[in-house]
Amino acid sequence: MVGMPDQYWMRQALQLAHHAAVHQEVPVGALLIDPQRPLGLQLLAQGWNQPITACDPTAHAEIIALRLAAQRVGNYRLLGSTLYVTLEPCAMCAGALVQARVARVVYGAGDSRNGACGSVFDVLRSPTLNHQAQVTAGVLAADCAELLRRFFRARR
Repeated sequence: MVGMPDQYWMRQALQLAHHAAVHQEVPVGALLIDPQRPLGLQLLAQGWNQPITACDPTAHAEIIALRLAAQRVGNYRLLGSTLYVTLEPCAMCAGALVQARVARVVYGAGDSRNGACGSVFDVLRSPTLNHQAQVTAGVLAADCAELLRRFFRARR
């Protein structure tokens, strides 16, 4: 991979997840990069969970990052891009990643209840769909999972 290592980008996604937690949203952060661009210009967009704040069930971190990136590049196809997200994407987000033709998805914590990148479903690597993405799981997984545990523990 050209550019920064996965841990660098996942740390950025974790900062976004912290931002979500401050706003009482489930702490998930995501960012989309174009690894073909020069280092200082790789970041296309970022997002954090906002379904409660926005009163929008689709306002997941991944969807927000995809929307902003598509607007920025002027195309819904985000060919060659990589999404970094702190929690394994759900089926809705994985479907959107397929539609956007994201090349690679890197996530931190797995989601044994809703994950659609190998845990429950494997949408991104389904041979029946028109696009498949490379998946890298478990980058800074302990940090990502701990943030989620702390958030939910505090809410109980």
